[in-house]
Parts: sequence; C-alpha cells; structure tokens
Amino acid sequence: MNEFLLIAGMTAVTFGARYVPMALLRRFTLPDPLLRGLAYVPPVVLMAIIAPAMLLPADNRLDLSPSNAYLWAGLIAFVIAWRGKNLLLTIVAGMGVFLVWRLMG
Repeated sequence: MNEFLLIAGMTAVTFGARYVPMALLRRFTLPDPLLRGLAYVPPVVLMAIIAPAMLLPADNRLDLSPSNAYLWAGLIAFVIAWRGKNLLLTIVAGMGVFLVWRLMG
C-alpha cells in the first residue's frame, strides 16, 4: 500500500509541475528569444547528467586519464552525434568503444 501511495504522490507532483505551467503559458505568446532559448534546455539537462558520469566515474575524483573508458566512449559518441546526427549509430558506437576500452584496460 505504501508503494502505491508513493507512486501516486510522485505522479501527482510530476503531472502538476508540468501541466500547470503549460496550462498557464498557453494563454500567452512567449517572445521569440525565449522560445529559442528554451530549445537548449533538453541538451543542457542531458549534459548535466552525463558529464559527471564521464568525468567523475569513481569516488568523485576527476579522471582524465587514458584508462577512463567512460570519457573516451562519451567523446566518441559526442563526435558521432555531432557529425552524423544518427542516434542509433551514436549509441552503438559509444557502447562499443566503452566495451572495447574496458576489455583492453
């Protein structure tokens, strides 16, 4: 029963946090610079999640060494995503580089 209440509470908070601003902003026309700026929110949030995992893989210590498989896989995935704009290729290449790097190290 506690799990159900927990899930219901998380659902209500998530829905409220997303629906209320959308419902209120629907009545207004947002300025074009703000809309262009909001387009950068998803990549910035994704980078905020990924960068610590790449750069601080263990014990919250900065690891820029050649043995850091997370760093190399992330860099290769970034280059492939930037140049090729192919999500599947980016994921497969990043995972492949990570696995090969881990096996070599």
